[in-house]
Amino acid sequence: MKPVLLTIFLTGALSGVLLSQTKSDAPKAAPKAAPKAPAPAAANLLTPATLNRTAPASYRVKLTTTKGDVVVEVTRDWAPRGADRFYNLARSGYFTDASFFRVVPGFMAQFGISARPDVNRAWANSNIQDDPSGKKSNTRGMVTFATTGRPNTRGTQLFINMVDNKFLDPMGFVPFGEVVEGMENVDKFYTGYGDTANQEGVIEEGGKAWVDKNMPKLDRIMTATIVPAAPAAPAAPGAAPAAAPKQAAPKQ
Repeated sequence: MKPVLLTIFLTGALSGVLLSQTKSDAPKAAPKAAPKAPAPAAANLLTPATLNRTAPASYRVKLTTTKGDVVVEVTRDWAPRGADRFYNLARSGYFTDASFFRVVPGFMAQFGISARPDVNRAWANSNIQDDPSGKKSNTRGMVTFATTGRPNTRGTQLFINMVDNKFLDPMGFVPFGEVVEGMENVDKFYTGYGDTANQEGVIEEGGKAWVDKNMPKLDRIMTATIVPAAPAAPAAPGAAPAAAPKQAAPKQ
């Protein structure tokens, strides 16, 4: 709360005398220190609003999974809001022990339900606004946030396209990153439970304990670590700089 400043206007000769006497007779008070501005709220996994950093223009997240490392490279320009959300989830430890709870062969591998029920409850309504589509397609290896099919309903669930799924492009599924290492490990994720889309609610409520008891063969993320993006390869001596690739116009 900002301090309220009170200004007292003294009028008349008597008031002026009294003010002068007060200044000369009373001991000088030490100047008051300016009130400190409240510190910003510390990032807290149980308070989604505190996880709001803007992501770098390009960064990588290494997912250490039960089948090996999977490295996702994110380009913020493709989908800024999605890139920011993934960055904040990864740096906060949200993905620790999160399962690949829905792996459908010939389609995709879905994750993003926390291993902690209290975290799932905290994030239940923390959706982000849509990003314009059109810059990238849902081809094999692309990473995309799931939606409910309605506008502005991206939360914490994501999927890795295991094949080209371009039919998703006009449906609001906007890729923000790409698997650049370890796609062969994604192909090994356990699929024996079938399409488990109808299990999402109980996984959110039961967390890791429920998964360990009822779906113990699911693969999971042990840790997610943000690492620097790979530097661009130096141009060959004497070579002309390559022209920037044209991007499709974003759709609203």
